[in-house]
Amino acid sequence: MNLERTLVLIGIGGAIGSVLRYLLQYWFGTILGFKLPMGTLVANFLGSLVLGVAYAISEKFPEINPEWRFFIASGLCGGFTTFSTFSYESLQMLRTGNYILFFAYIGLSVFGGIGFALAGVWIVKWF
Repeated sequence: MNLERTLVLIGIGGAIGSVLRYLLQYWFGTILGFKLPMGTLVANFLGSLVLGVAYAISEKFPEINPEWRFFIASGLCGGFTTFSTFSYESLQMLRTGNYILFFAYIGLSVFGGIGFALAGVWIVKWF
């Protein structure tokens, strides 16, 4: 595996994923007028689906060049949503029976993410 080529593939995939995510958010928010952030929700669901498919295919067909898995998983899905990685990692914990770690990871991720977002708002507001 060539590191430089892998990084370029991840970068291209990330650019594509980021643009697709913006278009989803624009479509659902601006065009359709949804109040719930449906673009983000759809991106998270689709990204999780695509990541699951990508990893399942790479497990089933190990002869496929792993650089393409990085393009799809780290690049495309990473740019589209980081929730997909969170979902897959959580699923792996369930599959291996790490239930305490599974619930801890979910709780820390959700409440920690919200807490850090709130901290970011407070930092800007107070400084």
